[in-house]
Amino acid sequence: MARHRSRHRSRHRAGPVTTGRDGWASRSGFLLATIGSAIGIGSIWKFPYEVGANGGGAFVVVYALGLALVVVPLLLAEFALGRRGGADAATSLERIAAAEHAGRQWRLVGVLGAVSAFLILSFYAVIGGWTLAFAVKTATTGLVSGDAAEVAARFDGFLASPGQMILAQAAFLVAVTVVVARGVQRGIESAMKLLMPLLTVLLVALACYTSVRGDAAAAVRFLFVPRFDQLGARAVLDALGLGFFSIGVGLGLMITYAAYSSAGTDLRQVAITSVLADTAVSLVAGMAVFPIVFAQGLDPASGPGLVFVSLPLAFATVPFGRVAATAFFLLLFVAALGSAVAMLEGVSEVAATALRRPRRTMVVAAGLACFVAGLATVGSFNWWAHWHPLDALGAHDATVFDLIDRLTSDLLLPLGGLALAVFTGWVTGGRVVAGELGMSRRGAMLLGGLLRYVVPGVVVATTAAALFG
Repeated sequence: MARHRSRHRSRHRAGPVTTGRDGWASRSGFLLATIGSAIGIGSIWKFPYEVGANGGGAFVVVYALGLALVVVPLLLAEFALGRRGGADAATSLERIAAAEHAGRQWRLVGVLGAVSAFLILSFYAVIGGWTLAFAVKTATTGLVSGDAAEVAARFDGFLASPGQMILAQAAFLVAVTVVVARGVQRGIESAMKLLMPLLTVLLVALACYTSVRGDAAAAVRFLFVPRFDQLGARAVLDALGLGFFSIGVGLGLMITYAAYSSAGTDLRQVAITSVLADTAVSLVAGMAVFPIVFAQGLDPASGPGLVFVSLPLAFATVPFGRVAATAFFLLLFVAALGSAVAMLEGVSEVAATALRRPRRTMVVAAGLACFVAGLATVGSFNWWAHWHPLDALGAHDATVFDLIDRLTSDLLLPLGGLALAVFTGWVTGGRVVAGELGMSRRGAMLLGGLLRYVVPGVVVATTAAALFG
């Protein structure tokens, strides 16, 4: 069986994939890169306010359930497909489909993932630029010590200045492009070995600081004491959806990362460790945010403004608040960088193979294209802030940015996840996943059942709720 699998894998890896392709120098590098991809702005920014808006601890329980039932199976599937295919997402799926006597159209799932990643990166880089700009602003000019209106005015003034937003967006994308262009070992792996420990130190230090200066007991009760009477049906779907979207499965990015891994790497261990690390970071981020929120009497359900308006106001009232706020925005920047690197790598690999161009050329080209596409998001906050393209659908406040966000998160991303689940669970019958992960028969049957039935069911339910709820 093992001998047959080895011959099968080598046959479908024959031939070069892209120019300049290399691999991870170490298992720790692969692990840190995967963790860096999973931990994005959503883990530190979106997770706390989603928990705040949906009743606290009960939401966290359902979120964890979604990780176990949906995210881990899909992440294992992407890892297995990447190792077996040995290439970018589109090429890997095409090779495996050919071996399984399925149609070449399955490569389009990889192309869909690359398109989705490109669109997400186009606006993600804009928000990543915000974190960098506010880290610099806070460090150089300090915090606004007035009331909430003054803090909001500072944020609104930044959004109303397209020049500042474009400069911050460009700086963020330059950093991402430089990392990816240097290659897997010298760029991505080296950067993640620096950035992930830095992120951990910043996050833990900030959580310790806010726990001392804020109301840590209230934060612990809010995050870890479930109150299921406050959890409605929509909150359950939101929790499952957040678990699915937070790791970024469905884009095929982990197919590309796994293709760089060595045969001796335990993919199951990397997948589970990555999900646990992302969850731990999300919870620690909650402990970095909520003690200050409760101590200052802020609304934990105040949404995105919690980060850019409410928290700076709160930090301005405590000792060393300027340093803490600077560290917080730097933390967001580091988290955003790890996810953006994975997205640009996935897009560049698919493009380099399809267009038969050198990898580094396509990295730069994809970075420039993301910058241009991101101008649509920049303009959504100033130039054409009053243009609402979804008016006909009843979304009277939705901007161009909202349109791109909803298209990717509510449609393209779940469609990609659903297609990968169908491919691994039904087209390959789970054979690729079980073979590449070295699973027992019982484990393979369990994972196969999740990929065939549970994952598609949850994805369809959460997508329907997002689109029609």
